[in-house]
Amino acid sequence: MQKGKFITFEGADGCGKTTQLLLLRDYLINKGYEVVLTREPGAKGLGERIRDILLNYDGEVSDRCESFLFLADRAQNIDTIVIPAIEQGKIVLCDRHTDSTVAYQGYGRGLDVEQINMLNNLATKGLKPDLTLVFDVDVRTSMKRVGTSKDRMESAGMEFFNRVRNGYLELAKLEPERIKVVDATKSIEEVHECVVEIADRL
Repeated sequence: MQKGKFITFEGADGCGKTTQLLLLRDYLINKGYEVVLTREPGAKGLGERIRDILLNYDGEVSDRCESFLFLADRAQNIDTIVIPAIEQGKIVLCDRHTDSTVAYQGYGRGLDVEQINMLNNLATKGLKPDLTLVFDVDVRTSMKRVGTSKDRMESAGMEFFNRVRNGYLELAKLEPERIKVVDATKSIEEVHECVVEIADRL
């Protein structure tokens, strides 16, 4: 059986990636593909509990602890959802993956990017997405879209999110074949057209 594809959706909160993930899912299903949706953190089952800790725990969380929680969730997602689906020839669409950890914990929190890459490799068994879409939007627009009700990660502040955005753009320069930057300031329909164009090439 032909193996499926693994497509990840990245970007700051409020960039519209989840909306675009759902639109691409519908597009691919209409074309006859079997599609599996997942997310990090918070893949079905154990991941949902890890997500609750990461987003809502109101005590102190060290930067390294935060990274390990994301990595634990990632290992569970890869082993129980992503790899089985790909082996069955399905297309997996994942809301956030390894690049989030590099952008948020590496560029954003200032942790060692080389170490994060090594740990990501361990958590994913070396599996890389076939395609990563980074939905780029300026930080002011992103924060405006998120609104006043913010979780622990969304409350990190403008300087932090500027570092995260720059991190994503730097990653796209390092891996231009895999990572495609999409202008997320355009209308939902225009962004979707761009996503479809990129996905069809894959």
